[in-house]
Amino acid sequence: MTVAARTQQRRLAWRAPVAWGLVVGGAQAASPLAFWWLNTAIVYALGLVAIAFVYIGFAVADGRPKVLAVESGVASVFVVVAAAAVTGSPWLLVAGLLGHGAKDLWQHRTQYVANTRWWPPFCLVVDVTAAIIIAIEIVAGVQFHH
Repeated sequence: MTVAARTQQRRLAWRAPVAWGLVVGGAQAASPLAFWWLNTAIVYALGLVAIAFVYIGFAVADGRPKVLAVESGVASVFVVVAAAAVTGSPWLLVAGLLGHGAKDLWQHRTQYVANTRWWPPFCLVVDVTAAIIIAIEIVAGVQFHH
């Protein structure tokens, strides 16, 4: 296979994860609309915790105790950031999502957790898309706490 063919194959492999990441990231940013009775910060914080815990599931599937311990520790950090954002600055949510996106990028490059294939690029796009939209909401003056 030529270099050009491999490059084209990589581009095609990224299309679906990126496209679905944009869709899911947009849906995540819109999620407070579905839970109108909750503070926006709470809904976004729950989303941050949920995406952090997905990697614990991957770590369980990986089967290595060290990977499970590391992923649990990393998820705990995101839980603390999300909890702080419930009553603190909504910029913590943006930072948490971007931090998770950085973790996804690292995971994609290292394949630390086995068999995640397309998940890290997908999740990276979800995280960055939601973070950008939330940052725009903050700058626009959207209230995150009632």
